[in-house]
Amino acid sequence: MKRTWTIIGVADVARSFKWYQSLFGQPATLPAHDYFGQLVDPDGTVLLCLHQWGSHEHPTLTSPDHAQPGNGLLLFFRVDDFSEALSRARALVSRLEEEPQMNPNTGTMEFALRDPDGYYVMVSALAAT
Repeated sequence: MKRTWTIIGVADVARSFKWYQSLFGQPATLPAHDYFGQLVDPDGTVLLCLHQWGSHEHPTLTSPDHAQPGNGLLLFFRVDDFSEALSRARALVSRLEEEPQMNPNTGTMEFALRDPDGYYVMVSALAAT
């Protein structure tokens, strides 16, 4: 089996860690480091990695000033608790980027919002309703 570990640059790892845990309905925990954290599903699957801008010398994570954060990137998550995820999302942001709608390609409901660093986050139901 192969899995990707998506890593995004963030201003505040702890803040973003808490935000994504809230969106995914995960228990509140702290990231492993102040500069890096992994959001992990109960089965051990890494869902998303958060890396503080400027920590270490990764060329694409030096600063958000070099490019618009999220330009060319869509964080797309499939969830098995769509209605609950929608409620949690509405509690995290003042408005959704896209209200819930049926994606004709996947046959599933989805919505979109922005995370604290401006990344575009699409949340889709795991299965068609």
